[in-house]
Amino acid sequence: MSPGQSGSPACHGDATSLAEAVRHGEVTATALMQASIERAKADRFGSVCHLDADMGLQTARRFDEQLTQRNPQALSAPFAGLPFLAKDLGSAAGGLPVHAGSGAVKSRGLQSSGDSELFRRFRQAGLLPFGVTTAPEFGLALTSEPPGGPVARNPWNTSCSPGGSSGGAAAAVAAGVVAIAHATDAAGSIRVPAACCGLTGLKPSRGLVSSAPEFNNHLMGVTGELVLARSVRDVLAALLAVSGHARGPYGEVAMSGVPVRGARIGLVTTAPGGLAEEQAETLHQVRPQLGELGHAVIDLDPEPLDALASRCDRIIRTLLSVSLANWLDALQIGDAEVSAMAAAVAREGRAVPATVLFEASAEAARIAHRCWALFDEVDAVVLPMLAGPPPAIGSMPTDRNDPDALWQQMAEIAPRAALANVAGLPALSLPRGLDRSGLPLAIQLMGPIGADLLLLDIAGHLEAVQPPHFPFAIAGAEQ
Repeated sequence: MSPGQSGSPACHGDATSLAEAVRHGEVTATALMQASIERAKADRFGSVCHLDADMGLQTARRFDEQLTQRNPQALSAPFAGLPFLAKDLGSAAGGLPVHAGSGAVKSRGLQSSGDSELFRRFRQAGLLPFGVTTAPEFGLALTSEPPGGPVARNPWNTSCSPGGSSGGAAAAVAAGVVAIAHATDAAGSIRVPAACCGLTGLKPSRGLVSSAPEFNNHLMGVTGELVLARSVRDVLAALLAVSGHARGPYGEVAMSGVPVRGARIGLVTTAPGGLAEEQAETLHQVRPQLGELGHAVIDLDPEPLDALASRCDRIIRTLLSVSLANWLDALQIGDAEVSAMAAAVAREGRAVPATVLFEASAEAARIAHRCWALFDEVDAVVLPMLAGPPPAIGSMPTDRNDPDALWQQMAEIAPRAALANVAGLPALSLPRGLDRSGLPLAIQLMGPIGADLLLLDIAGHLEAVQPPHFPFAIAGAEQ
């Protein structure tokens, strides 16, 4: 391995262990922040689109002072003083811009004056934002190549994408710029980059994580926000730190109990458009592992899931198209200021009648109801995350005027991903080693609303059987 690379399993190089080192005085938050800033400045993977070194260093120094003073909140923060990156889409961090990969939005000079509720909780958990990660223009791709750059590349292989729309976040974590980063998921946008980069990513249950006070990324409830990380325990700690009391449009979501053994797990080993050989092999290999962990594995008929997923893809297309049209019109952004693809999607959104949008909302409710029935039979489902290897750089160009091709390609890359979004289900991408060309493999776990802890429990046991490895050590943790 080259210098700076790591073959260590997650337990020796994740956010949780790094936070412990800060708490015990083995390293300071300031030293970690300086290392992250230097790694971000030298980044060759296009993961960071905005950097505020002064913000990062000031907050890190304050955190170190709080530790010196034995401040109880600092001492108990699960991610004590760790550098953190916000995504260029979704809930805002005070003082950092959210441009959604758009030069037109950037030209309007928009910047949040304060933290969203989510980032307030991230900070309470000890995470210190200092920059923004690359996202595709308006989140409209499963690659992360905004027209004005930078192009986010996969640290495992730079000819491949780290996925989208949280691709910059995934690249930053895999490249070790940070140990953990903010991510959002409206149609697989946490889970796809996790799978592309060998990380763990959870789209939480609907209503579990707040998008208050602006709800700019609410999208009629399909979006979930959390993190991308190097271990299941990091994701669990983040979920526990920021979830609950969402103060949003839904009642309080209760996370159900966690059976450690004996879960009924449905297994799906196919995809509607076909599944690459190594992705299929990975799913077959997980069967005996689940059995050895004490779970009952039940083969599921994929046809009902495929029918639901097809309906979800249509709903997501409607919601995202209408949302983009509303966004551009509110900011008075014309077609000439955005890519041909974004302009075409927005035109489609403007043409959607209110009755069609209303029916999409009603259809989403019916799909959620149908999913409750599915989980009467099983406690969780394991299914493909990606249909093949990570997409190539340039494979989702923004200069084409063809929304049909865009939505079809997204469904082919990440089959059934939108099901979790439309139905409000928790869904998790878990790394499962590397394929023969050295690219990450992954599986997806999905459960009923509130089953987030169950999915994380199952994933944690599987992670212990096959710990992940990463191409680079985390900045500041190389020793």
